[in-house]
Amino acid sequence: MSVLIVDGANVVGSVPDGWWRDRKGAAERLRDLLARRAPSADEEVVLVVEGAAKGVESVPGVRVDEAPGSGDDRIVELAAAYEGRDCVVVTSDRELRDRVRAYGAQCVGPRAVRPGS
Repeated sequence: MSVLIVDGANVVGSVPDGWWRDRKGAAERLRDLLARRAPSADEEVVLVVEGAAKGVESVPGVRVDEAPGSGDDRIVELAAAYEGRDCVVVTSDRELRDRVRAYGAQCVGPRAVRPGS
């Protein structure tokens, strides 16, 4: 089974659409977009949220993971937990990309899941 880990804050922030006025609502819209993307039966999708975006519920096809502190640190923990599996992290954060690649994760930018980013 493969896993797609989405850096919620980074992907939401990739489009200046007023997300800063309602971070939780923006994270919910991203979650719903990811759910509509129709992941395959052998793919787990994890949306990592933090701060004001906490409280977003998981839906079929997308598990929402609330970072207890830094979202980046939680994403690195997840990448380490999935080491040895096909793991892709969605972020444009260069430092985070370097950190998760140390665990064998591949990285793609926000456009991979959010056209127009």
